[in-house]
Amino acid sequence: MATDTLKSTTGASGASAVRRLLLDNGALTALIALVIAMSALSGDFLTTDNLLNIGVQAAVTAILAFGVTFVIVSAGIDLSVGSVAALSATVLAWMATSEGVPVWIAVLLAVATGIACGLVNGVLISYGKLPPFIATLAMLSVGRGLSLVISQGSPIAFPSSVSHLGDTLGGWLPVPVLVMVVMGLITAVILGRTYIGRSMYAIGGNEEAARLSGLRVKKQKLAIYALSGLFAAAAGIVLASRLSSAQPQAAQGYELDAIAAVVIGGASLAGGTGKASGTLIGALILAVLRNGLNLLSVSAFWQQVVIGVVIALAVLLDTVRRKAGAARLTAGASGGGDKGRQAATYVIAAVVAAAIVGAMSFLHTSSSASTTPKLGLSLSTLNNPFFVQIKAGAQEEAKKLGADLTVTDAQNDASQQANQLQNFTSSGIGSIIVNPVDSDAAGPAVRAANKADIPVVGVDRGVNKADTAALVASDNIAGGKLGAKAMAEKLGGKGKIVILQGLAGTSASRERGAGFAEGLKAYPGIEVVAQQPADFDRTKGLDVMANLLQAHPDIQGVFAENDEMALGAIKALGSKAGTSVSVIGFDGTPDGLTAVKAGTLYASVAQQPKELGRIAVENALKAAEGKKVEKTVMVPVKVVTKENVAGFGG
Repeated sequence: MATDTLKSTTGASGASAVRRLLLDNGALTALIALVIAMSALSGDFLTTDNLLNIGVQAAVTAILAFGVTFVIVSAGIDLSVGSVAALSATVLAWMATSEGVPVWIAVLLAVATGIACGLVNGVLISYGKLPPFIATLAMLSVGRGLSLVISQGSPIAFPSSVSHLGDTLGGWLPVPVLVMVVMGLITAVILGRTYIGRSMYAIGGNEEAARLSGLRVKKQKLAIYALSGLFAAAAGIVLASRLSSAQPQAAQGYELDAIAAVVIGGASLAGGTGKASGTLIGALILAVLRNGLNLLSVSAFWQQVVIGVVIALAVLLDTVRRKAGAARLTAGASGGGDKGRQAATYVIAAVVAAAIVGAMSFLHTSSSASTTPKLGLSLSTLNNPFFVQIKAGAQEEAKKLGADLTVTDAQNDASQQANQLQNFTSSGIGSIIVNPVDSDAAGPAVRAANKADIPVVGVDRGVNKADTAALVASDNIAGGKLGAKAMAEKLGGKGKIVILQGLAGTSASRERGAGFAEGLKAYPGIEVVAQQPADFDRTKGLDVMANLLQAHPDIQGVFAENDEMALGAIKALGSKAGTSVSVIGFDGTPDGLTAVKAGTLYASVAQQPKELGRIAVENALKAAEGKKVEKTVMVPVKVVTKENVAGFGG
């Protein structure tokens, strides 16, 4: 009986060991599974260029997440890291360019800015007794606001000496990846080898017990949030270096990715657990997921759904691991045997990854000779009918010409668009069409496509400091001037108006606003009593217009830099729209033209978005085939009013 029992136990030990290995390393298991899946589904995934792209795309999130790891281990939360990153980069660029400060001093000031923001968070939490969620949420708003104030809503060119952080060493090894590795090692040392690291685990495990044992909890929290701010500043500098400009709207929503990476990596929001390697794996999971979904041409809308589901599954796996009695991931808690098993785990993972690379490379060798031309289209956003129309026109033309078109949504994030353009480049696509979030920020990624001999076509907006085979666009400045002329003629050359501006920092908002201001110079009787941003959004247009009406109830006109904001303004104006107040929009979207027909919108400076998309695809295919294309293709704009709307095709 004893012998039988021993055999049974021994026989089960192998399966139990594998099960425990997988459960104790849930994030690593998920990463390996994702790599296997993406490798099987896409022959472009396991190329050297694409794997390096994944590292670059994970870098900023990982650096932010390393800082957030300190906070979460100590049972806190930091929602401000994205804004602090943008503010730090803006301070560096502003100091080095506008103020003429030496670059090395500007870098120190940027780092000091991040640390100062973290210290403010720590003071509010430790001494002001504010919940971490509220304190850091306030800093999120303050940091973003200061970034916009300093930059005046426009990107600031980054010093060339610092921009090298976004380059490569030896022409192939990305510097952001090296920075990520260094920051990860620093995080591991702090968590596992220092007094402050042990204090984090003690505070996260039981704050009151930590205090009673002699820890100066308040001062420790100051240091913890200062570290988070420091890492956020480093992430902001790396991000701005990649884009060659400090974007005041950069890193929006990155705090959520950072928190997700930490939790996916095995840390608990309740505090007391977490490690640097887990956080790195969590950031890589998010990067692999986004990269693979782009390569697989998954709809931009479905990508958000898939990413959310994967995050939930990863956390559920971690919950199962904890219930199975896995060891807590605290620094210094494991013995030599545990460290040996962990090292063995990583060796096994490396062997598995190498086997996958070999197998999948062989599998996809014969599938790369497709004769269907492939095009990539990166749009600044699909949360706007104008760009949805560009997408529709592009897809119709691609289908007509027999091309395979992949469409991605940058969600008005210049960094995310840079990632998408890199993915297109590494996948060996025939030609790329880009509608830049920002003309300067798109430059580095387009230059990378230039080096790979992939032609790039700009649509609606140009790309600065890079070569494009063609630019298919409407003239936003000319459109702004037409809007000013139409407004002046409607008001008889005099009256009070307000302006609803688009998303701060975007070239479309700058150009339309500049054109309108230039056009108004011919009509000194028109007075602009207020201008406020409403971010190209209908809901914000409604709210901002309602607020402006309280201060300026006697206005006679509204110029909105797109139709969505104009439609929101119409809602706020109510019966005044089209009667005592004339509203002019921009873009000629279907909803905008419907409002023109109804008379509530006096006019829309109409572009032809479907035509923009169609012509862009046509030129991209010609460029991919080596045919000559016109350097600039201008699609005319026109003022559409109730009198001529019936004849406008859109």
